[in-house]
Amino acid sequence: MNRRPLVIAAATVGVLATAAFALPNLPPNPVTDTIDHRVYKEKGKRFATAADAPARAEAAFALPSWIPKDATDVRIRVRTTGEARLIRFDLGKTPLDGPRCTAGTPKKQGEPALHAKWWPRTVRAEVRTECRDLHQYQVAVRGKRVYAWTDGTPSPRAQG
Repeated sequence: MNRRPLVIAAATVGVLATAAFALPNLPPNPVTDTIDHRVYKEKGKRFATAADAPARAEAAFALPSWIPKDATDVRIRVRTTGEARLIRFDLGKTPLDGPRCTAGTPKKQGEPALHAKWWPRTVRAEVRTECRDLHQYQVAVRGKRVYAWTDGTPSPRAQG
């Protein structure tokens, strides 16, 4: 009995299983970026400060205008087939306030089906603020760290 085909099949299954568990946990690289873009229809980017992000509103990784320019460690995850976004950043000296953000009970919004290792699963229950730019964002603040997301719901004209 020839066991070679069985050994090859078992090795192939082992390699595929290892890749399925390892790829999502690898740091960003061309392979994981390609899989995220083509399979999950998502892209991510990290900026040292908000001022380093693209300034044009139509750019894929442009930040909403309500994010302070001195915010640091900015991470953004976008849906390439829509307007859903996850954003995380640390506040600098400029507080998160102003006419584009209102405290209180925000309107319910769908949850964007995006995935990021840096996004905590329990943050959605902590929403206390709604910020507006082109889209409405749900915002939760944990100390100096801010988590914001949108499902792409258009915002009524933001004032200010």
